[in-house]
Amino acid sequence: MIPTRLLKTLSLGVLVAITGVALSFFQFAHEFEEDLGLGLLFKLRGPRQAPPDAVVISIDKESAVQLNIPENPDKWPRSLHARLVDVLSKQGAAVVTFDVHFLEPRVEKDDKLFADALRRAGNVVLSDPMVAREIAAAPTGGSYGPEHSIVRIVKPLPLLADSALATAPFVLPRIPFKVNQYWTFQSEGALSPPPTFPVVAYQLYGMRVFADFVRVLEKVRPQLAGKLPPSLGASIESKSVGKLMRTIKDVFDSDPALAGDMIAEFERPDFPSTDGKEKLMLATLITLYGGSNRRYINYYGPPHTVTTIPYYRALHLGDGNESSLPITLKGKAVFVGLSERILAERKDSFYTVFSQANGVFIGGVEIAATAFLNLLEDKAVKPLGDNAYLLWILFWGLLVGIICRLFTIVVGGLTLLGLSALYLFGAKYHFTTAGTWYPIVIPLFVQAPLAFAGTVLWNYVETNKERQHLRKALAYYVPDEVVDQLARNILDLKQSGEMVYGACLFADVAGYTTLSEKMTPQQLSDLMHRYFEATFEPVKKHGGMVVNLKGDSFLAIWKAARADDSLRRQACLAALDVAKAVHRFNGTVENLNLPTRVGVHSGQIFLGNIGAGDHYEYGPTGDTVNTASRMDGLNKYLGTEVLVSEESVEKIDGLLSRQVGKFMLKGKAQPIVVYELLGRIDEVDENRKESCAMFTDALAAFRRQSWDEAKEKFHRLSEVSATDGPAHFYLKLCDEFKKTSPGEPWDGVIVLEEK
Repeated sequence: MIPTRLLKTLSLGVLVAITGVALSFFQFAHEFEEDLGLGLLFKLRGPRQAPPDAVVISIDKESAVQLNIPENPDKWPRSLHARLVDVLSKQGAAVVTFDVHFLEPRVEKDDKLFADALRRAGNVVLSDPMVAREIAAAPTGGSYGPEHSIVRIVKPLPLLADSALATAPFVLPRIPFKVNQYWTFQSEGALSPPPTFPVVAYQLYGMRVFADFVRVLEKVRPQLAGKLPPSLGASIESKSVGKLMRTIKDVFDSDPALAGDMIAEFERPDFPSTDGKEKLMLATLITLYGGSNRRYINYYGPPHTVTTIPYYRALHLGDGNESSLPITLKGKAVFVGLSERILAERKDSFYTVFSQANGVFIGGVEIAATAFLNLLEDKAVKPLGDNAYLLWILFWGLLVGIICRLFTIVVGGLTLLGLSALYLFGAKYHFTTAGTWYPIVIPLFVQAPLAFAGTVLWNYVETNKERQHLRKALAYYVPDEVVDQLARNILDLKQSGEMVYGACLFADVAGYTTLSEKMTPQQLSDLMHRYFEATFEPVKKHGGMVVNLKGDSFLAIWKAARADDSLRRQACLAALDVAKAVHRFNGTVENLNLPTRVGVHSGQIFLGNIGAGDHYEYGPTGDTVNTASRMDGLNKYLGTEVLVSEESVEKIDGLLSRQVGKFMLKGKAQPIVVYELLGRIDEVDENRKESCAMFTDALAAFRRQSWDEAKEKFHRLSEVSATDGPAHFYLKLCDEFKKTSPGEPWDGVIVLEEK
């Protein structure tokens, strides 16, 4: 059987784990993870140096001023672009992409110059721009509003498109969306989706490994290799690179296992050796075609983190002028487009994780260059796969839940804090070194706080439950108000106490010692348990509280701030009902009888905790308590059940009582007038009332020291009620006083030398 504590510990871990997994299926959780979690990882990592293999030629305001041309890049003279292409070709650029719109013809001479330059270079890729077409209002009952636009990708001006090596789209979402992803192939789910121009640039850049790519394909899928040319040369000559890439993509889409088989093949020891860079490029090409059409962008930093050359300065590369830059473009990929520290309202500006820090947006051309470099070094942001993600969330939830529940709140909280910091450090390390994206939001901002809060709440519920059990247990030993005091502040309990007016009821069993000798301890315990259940009930019914229990006796009190007749009445009624309860109880116990004596006295008492060291007891102290105990003992001499003091019974209506004398009790300095409480007036028969009157006359004669008269009257009373204990007591006392006079002066006080 699993221990309870271990079961509770596992329960919290499972709850936290399941909560994290459940949240993972909601879109908003993914959005928070992408916005906050990925953003935090970029912030912790900070900017990093971009590889030198890609260069951005920035179309910017500075260049427009220097060249004395319009700021709008769509209106720049195309002869200027022709000049740039020739410079880049002369510098040995491996591939050039233009993220500029060339939709309409301009100056015919300039267009022709640009087209000729494109043909001469043979390595330029133009972007397929995105345009919107407005549609008129829908007819009545139509599904769209008064004005509707459709966004579509179009080809550049045919003269230029036919002259370029290829054209490709690169559509990114506009603000207010943060750009975290891009398409490798533009339309997911479409048949033969077109490659985007960072991907086209990468395929052209890696043309030297294309032959190895085809050779690996022939090894694992000979029947598919025939669909591809042995090299890129023919596709470049026919300017059908885009078509070839679509064909390759269709091949991989038709066979999901192809990418894994190809990677396993070229990693075999007997595969013809290639250098590390070419091997990485081959693996990247395979995963590019066989992977998802969407990829996360691993930004290097804010705008111009990728090597950037202003357009006007790029025109002078290699010409020996003082304005030229000491930089080489040989073998590099060049991306031409709008790239400056731009604000959101500018065209082709995008919001990224680094926009939060510097307040500016990045140009689309630099995002394209970043995507290209991510492919080149195989360091795109790679989130965990679905199965790995869920397993990780499940494991982390179990771990933090178990840790928080296993230790105390303070230790668990500190351990959780340290573990979360370690998790964040590890996530940052893997993100920095390999681009691996471990989830942040759900583990650290949901599961960790949930585990701690769950532990606090669980401990609170358990503590509260334990306190309730403790209160219930303590209520068997001390009054409820003391339990409340303990719950509030146990430290002040030693000094706590109050002077109150109280009525004390003391009761014990006659012949308890003899009874205990006849029974086993267990039998006696069971019997007394039932006895106290019967006698406590009347006390609680009349508002009293039992404050002390010892052996066969108990002490109950009623308290008030000042003298209160109703308080004394409740104590007297409880005393009568205790006597009745004992008679009923004795009727249920075969061959056993527990005669009970009750004494009641009222006055000032101190109610509080008495003791020392590590042991205290709650209860009343003072003369009132001692007197109630002595009166309980007086029952033994008078043969009565319930005796009350004059202070307790005076001014109490509805009760029948008779004065049984004035006694100097053992240990007392002042005499006390004692009454026998006989019952409620409406419950007592006339004979009992008459006997009370007869006893009063007899007691008066006794106090006059008329011993014979008193003896006669007490004798007559004993004949009326053979169980009249006080009458028998005074008969004996009359005989004693006839022999030995109490002396003069005598005020009727009877002195008792024993308890």
